[in-house]
Amino acid sequence: MTIPPNQDDANKARTTYFNLPALDVSLAFPQATPAAIFPPCTSDYYQSNDLLTPEEQALRMRVRQSVEKEVAPIMAEYWEKAAFPFHIIPKLGALRIAGGTIKGYGCPGLSITASAIATAEVARVDASCSTFILVHSSLAMLTIALCGSEAQKQKYLPSLAELKTVACWALTEPNYGSDASALKTTATRVEGGWMLDGQKRWIGNATFADVLIIFARNTTTNQINGYIVNKNVPGLKATKIENKIGLRMVQNGDILLKQVFVPDEDRLPGVNSFQDTNKVLAVSRVMVSWQPIGISMGVYDMCHRYLKERKQFGAPLAAFQINQEKLVHMLGNVQAMILIGWRLCKLYETGKMTPGQASMGKSWITVKARETVALGRELLGGNGILSDFLVAKAFCDLEPIYTYEGTYDINSLVTGREITGFASFKPAASSKRSRL
Repeated sequence: MTIPPNQDDANKARTTYFNLPALDVSLAFPQATPAAIFPPCTSDYYQSNDLLTPEEQALRMRVRQSVEKEVAPIMAEYWEKAAFPFHIIPKLGALRIAGGTIKGYGCPGLSITASAIATAEVARVDASCSTFILVHSSLAMLTIALCGSEAQKQKYLPSLAELKTVACWALTEPNYGSDASALKTTATRVEGGWMLDGQKRWIGNATFADVLIIFARNTTTNQINGYIVNKNVPGLKATKIENKIGLRMVQNGDILLKQVFVPDEDRLPGVNSFQDTNKVLAVSRVMVSWQPIGISMGVYDMCHRYLKERKQFGAPLAAFQINQEKLVHMLGNVQAMILIGWRLCKLYETGKMTPGQASMGKSWITVKARETVALGRELLGGNGILSDFLVAKAFCDLEPIYTYEGTYDINSLVTGREITGFASFKPAASSKRSRL
């Protein structure tokens, strides 16, 4: 078309159908069913469900049915808008999975295996909703449960367990991601409490959290302490990070703290050094390992249905050898990931899990998930870049999961330190003069 000199002429020059809304995907592409109608689960090829207790199996089915019904129909719309579907929070609260393994205080007291299975089932449909729950439950709530006073547990956990209030967990800073132990946000002792100053980044749920768990450096001891900060206190501001390509529904934020007062009763007494965060991260790293398992299950289920529905050259795509090989490759990855994740849960439940084992589980599973989702992207062809068919969305959502809770490289080094006895996180100090 000819480019007109001004906007009025441009509107006249364009076609009469230029601004029409897009066709519904089921009309535009009737040969395959979009993810809004979620596919049945076909990814448990080795029947790992038999490894679960009847209670864990029942929880799995309850979560699966709810998320397929409530989240699947709206996830592509909200993912595209990079908005969070607040109306589903009561539905997620009704599942009684927030609080996970915490016993008492209105929390479900699940086994870590049950909590992991619930995490995977939510992630199978939508990774953003899974991350929302994980940040709220396995990081923020668990920190209060493991490091908080009895009064803090009584005050905060019951409403958090019902998702009547929402929490976030703020450790990462703009200059300190993998090197989080070097964080610079400060906590200065004042009469009756503490004054927090600093900045946090990449904090999930930050823009709407009622309760914020903030880690800061005690200016007296130089150690990392934990604090419970309530929303809307003077000096606190949280803004949304825009332009993400993954987990777009998750409201990651920048948190600014300028002379934020925290009373003594909201300092977490069990956080007196950075090492105290490890008891929380040990559990959350197991939970994060099950997110890519769930994502890969969903992608396989979607591809399995799609290949049987979509036809080319007069036959279903599932009838072609190369597609079958890719599908079997994906399925094998999913079985291995499930078994690694299950074993990690059992090691934790028996008190045998080490930090290196948790880190290897997270790093290895995310690598295999990336491979699995990439194969799914190939199998769906052009529809593999549409969020309507799940795979493209999952492909993008997996990238931040590959990075958070320790990058692949950092988690590999945690395991490497454990098996060799040598820490290699920092480069050796270079000499001033080269031997050469």
